[in-house]
Amino acid sequence: MPARRAPPIVFRQSEVYRLSKTASNRAELPPLNALERRAAGGLAAIFALRMLGLFMILPVFALYAHDLTGATPLLVGLAIGAYGLTQALLQIPFGLLSDHIGRKPVIYAGLILFALGSVIAALADSIHWVIVGRALQGSGAVAAAVIALSADLTRETVRTRAMAAIGISVALSFAAALVLGPVMGELIGVSGIFWLTAVFALLGMVLLARVVPSPARSATHRDAEPVLDQLGGVVADRTLLRLDGGIFLLHLTMVSLFVVLPLSLADAGLAAAQHWQMYLPVVLAAIVLMVPFIVVAERAGRVRAVLVGSAAALAVALLGFAVAPASLWLLAGLLTVMFTVFNLLEAVLPSLVSKAAGAGAKGTAMGVFASAQFTGAFLGGLLGGLAHERFGPEAVYLVGAGAALVWLTVAWTLRPPGQLVTHLLPLGELPATALPNLRERLLAVPGVEEAVIAVDEGVAHLKVDNRRIDWARLSAVAGAHQ
Repeated sequence: MPARRAPPIVFRQSEVYRLSKTASNRAELPPLNALERRAAGGLAAIFALRMLGLFMILPVFALYAHDLTGATPLLVGLAIGAYGLTQALLQIPFGLLSDHIGRKPVIYAGLILFALGSVIAALADSIHWVIVGRALQGSGAVAAAVIALSADLTRETVRTRAMAAIGISVALSFAAALVLGPVMGELIGVSGIFWLTAVFALLGMVLLARVVPSPARSATHRDAEPVLDQLGGVVADRTLLRLDGGIFLLHLTMVSLFVVLPLSLADAGLAAAQHWQMYLPVVLAAIVLMVPFIVVAERAGRVRAVLVGSAAALAVALLGFAVAPASLWLLAGLLTVMFTVFNLLEAVLPSLVSKAAGAGAKGTAMGVFASAQFTGAFLGGLLGGLAHERFGPEAVYLVGAGAALVWLTVAWTLRPPGQLVTHLLPLGELPATALPNLRERLLAVPGVEEAVIAVDEGVAHLKVDNRRIDWARLSAVAGAHQ
């Protein structure tokens, strides 16, 4: 049933802001209510299960693919990255489709495609059918619909925290996949991992039906989902394009790494079933090591220095893989650098996209950013496989090093966005007489730099400077129009 355009949202003034009496005079944010906690937890779990299934194959597939008919290094790389192409092509269209037929039907359809692709890959006895299965897995591109459903089920004042829960679930699923993949590969084989992934898809459907509430209405949320008429402006923004290029090159590098990394660990004397013993401490160390750099980037305002340094460290680490002798201790050190940079950029780049996007364009900017990420994953598998087939495993690391050097050039020329942050101001039901001068009154509030009034959402999308914002005056402007 098509989703109807939502009527204006009505908020009591007490729900707009509860102003702090502290010296900082910042707005106090309300906690998530029970329905919002269920929505955020259920959707984060669905996302995590799906991504865990996609990622768990990365650390093991190159080791077992030789048993498949027709396997070549090129086709192995293509199988590893195939999900990225279909994910990149379909995630924005699926998000837009969910505006018309509803969020849950699109998510159910995506999970069914994901399960079907997993079954095809599990039953495959040739590399070609594994590629088909992986591509079909990626075609279940539910990310935009999941984010939009989260927006439908949460208030503007708590939505960022609900989105953060989903983002954290992706990071945790990647870390868990690196540890669980080798263990599951030894216990149930690669085909067993694909069967397990199909089970994850079914569990996701159960969570969607039993845990995630159904929204009373669906509406466009410019802060959370792509809007078609904003794509041109987002794609033309040079700062956003550089950030998209960064995530593209990062995932190209990371996926290409897994075309040969499992082979390098085996050559260094680590049995396949023990690869988790390498990944677990490295991933934990990387999570700890990235924190100081995030603090330097976000709080000390040294974003450009952190980006340039991370690109240089990535290039050096990959060159180390290419030229250093096979030593487990050396591989552990290089992997720690790799995963620290990966986790750091996975945290910093989306934050920069949010700051660089214009008011009301965050959802579209993040949609393009995600498409660039998955395109990078696809090309990482393809180029990694091609380099492995033509020139050997060392060439794959050189491909990644080359991508890191390109990112170094991009980061060097990047002008980091200012410290403006996105803010949603609930306005309630707007009378027609309030519209002509509302934007001007909002822009007159100290600290408000951009304002877009979304009548259909009942909110104003703002870009604000938290160092100068006058929350009390902003609240007064909102209350005057209710």
